[in-house]
Amino acid sequence: MLKRLFNFLKKGRRPYIILFTIAGGAGGYLYWHFIGCKTGACPIKSVWYYSTLYGLILAYLAGDIITGLFTKKRKDKTSGQ
Repeated sequence: MLKRLFNFLKKGRRPYIILFTIAGGAGGYLYWHFIGCKTGACPIKSVWYYSTLYGLILAYLAGDIITGLFTKKRKDKTSGQ
């Protein structure tokens, strides 16, 4: 079962995006837990699921951009340019 899961994740751009997204969600939650807004006046930091969702979205976008750069470089090397 785990071998199948690792083979699925190795294909294409998915592993980096998934890892970035998980790390972003954990980072968003930890940000809320340790730094968050205690008064409730901050819309993103006042509730744990908003900051976690914000971390997930930002990390997904960052992971997509970074993996796009890596795959572009890899394609350029294989095409001989």
